[in-house]
Amino acid sequence: MYYYLINYLLTKDEHGGTGNRAVFIAFSGALYYDYSIGSESDYKLSGVFEMMLYESTRGRGDVIPSAEAIKKGIAADGGLYVPRDFVRLSMEDIEALVPMTYQERAKYILKGYLDDFTADEISDCVDKAYNTRKFSSEDIAPVVMMNSSLNILELWHGPTCAFKDMALQILPHFLVKAMRKTGETDEIVILVATSGDTGKAALEGFADVEGTRIIVFYPDGGVSEIQKRQMVTQEGRNVLVFGVEGNFDDTQTGVKQIFTDEALIGRMKEKGLKFSSANSINWGRLVPQIVYYFSAYADMVKQGRISFGEKINFVVPTGNFGNILAGYYAMRMGLPVNKMVCASNDNKVLTDFIHSGVYDRRRDFVRTISPSMDILISSNLERLLYELSGRDPERVNDWMARLRNDGYYYIGSAAHRVLNEHFWGGWSSQEETLKTIECVYNEYGYVCDTHTAVGVDVYDKYVITTGDLTPTVMVSTASPFKFNASVCKALSMNDSDDEFELLRKLSEKTGLPVPEGLRNLEDKPVLHGRVCRKEEMKNVVMEALGI
Repeated sequence: MYYYLINYLLTKDEHGGTGNRAVFIAFSGALYYDYSIGSESDYKLSGVFEMMLYESTRGRGDVIPSAEAIKKGIAADGGLYVPRDFVRLSMEDIEALVPMTYQERAKYILKGYLDDFTADEISDCVDKAYNTRKFSSEDIAPVVMMNSSLNILELWHGPTCAFKDMALQILPHFLVKAMRKTGETDEIVILVATSGDTGKAALEGFADVEGTRIIVFYPDGGVSEIQKRQMVTQEGRNVLVFGVEGNFDDTQTGVKQIFTDEALIGRMKEKGLKFSSANSINWGRLVPQIVYYFSAYADMVKQGRISFGEKINFVVPTGNFGNILAGYYAMRMGLPVNKMVCASNDNKVLTDFIHSGVYDRRRDFVRTISPSMDILISSNLERLLYELSGRDPERVNDWMARLRNDGYYYIGSAAHRVLNEHFWGGWSSQEETLKTIECVYNEYGYVCDTHTAVGVDVYDKYVITTGDLTPTVMVSTASPFKFNASVCKALSMNDSDDEFELLRKLSEKTGLPVPEGLRNLEDKPVLHGRVCRKEEMKNVVMEALGI
């Protein structure tokens, strides 16, 4: 933590109105930060307080409070914002979470990282995001027992039936408050690359949010029909959706290039526009994900599945590395975690990285039945690399340059040893994934989607390889209805090519209701049908913004 002198000074704005201006001056380091907080009250206050600050993984961005990091999304040097220190929770702090609701746990965890937000502001964001109007489960993220050692953390009870809702229902509220807190007057343009789930969740969260626009790009042919339909039918005055001819990596690279295009940024500034991100590269998207790891642990204790203080494993189906990174952060904060198991599909670049210390994207891209994991460039891994390097931005810059220029990098033996202390990696083929869906349903009566099934299969391989029977939480990332074609195939129900017909058939077979967010989807009009080449993405954005 860093200590700052805070002075509230009465000022006049350009229109003659009054407002309090908070000036932050670092005792150590070159930071001068200035918040216009727009109050009409007339007072002065001075004191010393602790503040959580954020820095870029590339080392050349400003050191800023959380509100500014959330507003910017990505650092000016192309790096990702990370907290300068981890919030540390004692075992007493963690035990206090056990009797709490999910909402109470969220408020408890978030306050440490968002300490420039007031308690009332955080509470308001949490209450608006996590409620039974939006989530079908009162527990928000329930933990379900599979067998004596494996438990399922269901993160898909939100409006879009995917785990992205856990973050993207709260991010818009963070962003609006961050804009006000920092005196932002420009309109924020949310730019998103999606492999399927993030796009709809972001659209749902930001639709008609004042002071924002949102543009989503998805790989045409690289998402399920259900995922695509969810996006292209999205309503909202401020939303636009475009398909891209290419895969997710093409789409994500295109969005990153737009974010760092100085000429475009300059033209946007003239129009009163500013980019931000809803991908997990935005700290405001990542930090809510930390909550459900603590919540799962608390529920395991509450249900008598483990004794308090006992370590557990987490298995996480992983593509862009944001979800599992949040679990790693929770572990660094003090959560009793034995191992983070990283589960990959045929695009097993992360599994290979964990085993070898070499990240190598020079391989064929495979379109699979678990499309949200069809990724060869995992953006959030950069945050982990920053920790593995000993927080050395020059090493991170070197690795990222090697990845960009050569297609691979090696982190070295020392960093690789640290990586293996915390992570284990495995992968599941599409055939194994389908077999896992069938076996889990036949043995337990539980229906899992294609991404969760990847995780279950990898967990089995982990136990066979290591013999580790530590109580384990499997992070389930999507409703089986969202990938119903593959699930129905696994359950020998693939007698139709119509995904919407399969929704009904899957419901009939399993006795589970079709989630509200997927009902009658085929009857909604397509509002966003344009597909562009990856080279056209910048022009599409400029056209959409009228610049």
